[in-house]
Amino acid sequence: MTQTWNPIHQHLPGGTTYDEDRASFTWERARAELAGLPGGRGLNIAHEAVDRHVDEGRGDVTAIRCIAVDGSVTDISYAQLGDLSGRFAQVLTDLGVQRGERVASLLGRQPEQYVAALGTLKRGAVFCPLFSSFGPEPVRERLRLGSVKVLVTTADLYRKRVAHLRDELPDLRHVLVTGGVEDDRTLDLHELMASAAPGYTIPDTEPEDPALLHFTSGTTGKPKGAVHVHGAVVAHHATAAYALDLRRGDVFWCTADPGWVTGTSYGIIAPLTFGATLISYAGEFDAKDWYRTLAEQRVQVWYTAPTALRMLMRYGADLAHDYDLSALRHVASVGEALNPEVVVWGVEALGLPVHDNWWQTETGAIMVSNHRGMEIRPGSMGRPVPGVDAAVLVQGADGRAEVADGAVRFAEPGETGELALRPGWPSMFRGYLDDPERTAKCFGGGWYLSGDLARQDADGYFWFVGRADDVIKSAGHLIGPFEVETAFMEHPAVVEAGVIGKPDPVAGEVVKAFVTLRAGFEPTEELRRDLIAFGRRRLGGLAPKEITFDQHLPHTTSGKVMRRLLKARELGLPEGDVSTLEQAR
Repeated sequence: MTQTWNPIHQHLPGGTTYDEDRASFTWERARAELAGLPGGRGLNIAHEAVDRHVDEGRGDVTAIRCIAVDGSVTDISYAQLGDLSGRFAQVLTDLGVQRGERVASLLGRQPEQYVAALGTLKRGAVFCPLFSSFGPEPVRERLRLGSVKVLVTTADLYRKRVAHLRDELPDLRHVLVTGGVEDDRTLDLHELMASAAPGYTIPDTEPEDPALLHFTSGTTGKPKGAVHVHGAVVAHHATAAYALDLRRGDVFWCTADPGWVTGTSYGIIAPLTFGATLISYAGEFDAKDWYRTLAEQRVQVWYTAPTALRMLMRYGADLAHDYDLSALRHVASVGEALNPEVVVWGVEALGLPVHDNWWQTETGAIMVSNHRGMEIRPGSMGRPVPGVDAAVLVQGADGRAEVADGAVRFAEPGETGELALRPGWPSMFRGYLDDPERTAKCFGGGWYLSGDLARQDADGYFWFVGRADDVIKSAGHLIGPFEVETAFMEHPAVVEAGVIGKPDPVAGEVVKAFVTLRAGFEPTEELRRDLIAFGRRRLGGLAPKEITFDQHLPHTTSGKVMRRLLKARELGLPEGDVSTLEQAR
């Protein structure tokens, strides 16, 4: 596709073009834009996001505007956020949490989420966000793999997701609950915060000190914990300027859940480093409520998901025209490939094109984007952000880049291959937690190998094709089939399961499971409903939406379920026709 859409001649801040900024950019210059800890004591994400603004006289600016489900609004200034996050850091210190130990949150979009994240970073501990819609099994697995010492959650989520798992989590020393204690193994977070000493001083922090642990699932094996460092804030800040056009004082809304990497990198860290006002909306998706929020809060930069945009498209452009969206300056999309139609719809409904971009949990920040200052080619991810070198590498039979004698070959323009990046940007993950073998497989021939298939046109624009493996992308979330299959096999009626992503016009893909029943069980509608309910209890938001009984699942010679064959059958495609299957995604 070579279609272009350039309704407005756009430039980066300062009047420079994309090519000019790319030529002049260095990571050293980007680092110089941040303050660093006073006295040259290093670099700490929380200082750049909060305390820096207080020190520079902007403490009275609203940092976070929390809009609750009932519509009530709570404003938290930078000075208040500095005090609250400092008190949380002191709570961790009083509880004996050491630097480098993991602190997890299982929370929704609420003030405690942001306080816990920033307070953990101030302490020098590692913040690990968990998706609040996870079922008990995904929560248990991540807490166990991360050797999490402290969990912050709500009373309701504790009862439903954690209480019955405590004996299986020997490393979990403390659970801090919002809204009062639940049992004799929980502590009241607000009570601890009230009694914590104010005026916390962030200890010396090296840029390479671990700061964040984000779990991501592949297609096989257990969830992988990607470790990021405090130096990642340099990339968070720089990419938010180039890819999101974020500026000091902006009103910014990122709709990603804080339990995912986007919700942390760009839903907490990046906007706060600019001194922006971050909108935190706790309600579920509702077209009128979302438009009302954009209008009433005078949002200037909006970062959302293709799924949400496609849902808004269902209502047509007229509904958007009922609201004053004149404050909007930049709209960007994240989580999955953006349909070309959405880019065009953005101009019609919002008066702005939607800017697609690409990155991964492992990259820690946006790597490829449709920036201001360059034409948009609908359907393209765009071009690499300044400071990042990207390429498409010739792939082998397994879809991954061929690395022969430590060398790789570059694909020709228009040729599909594996998208790769030159290592060296500050937010690159430092490895999977306690898994050096998996980490090593991500690199080859001097490149980070993304596992994503793409092609590059003659002008340097990148186009997403699909995954080299079969990870499921549903509503912007990555779901590992193996994790879902493992949970289903714990049901007494199931002997085996195969899980795929089924194309869906709104969510991109929905999870579908094929199950083989044990002898003595019949494939009834009652059992199907029971399995769906079982999946929801165990997996929460990862659970399949559809289940098909299949007593003859296809297998490889080594005994693995052939998910790609299942998907080909589901779509009515020739079995094994990989190219057709990729196009159908």
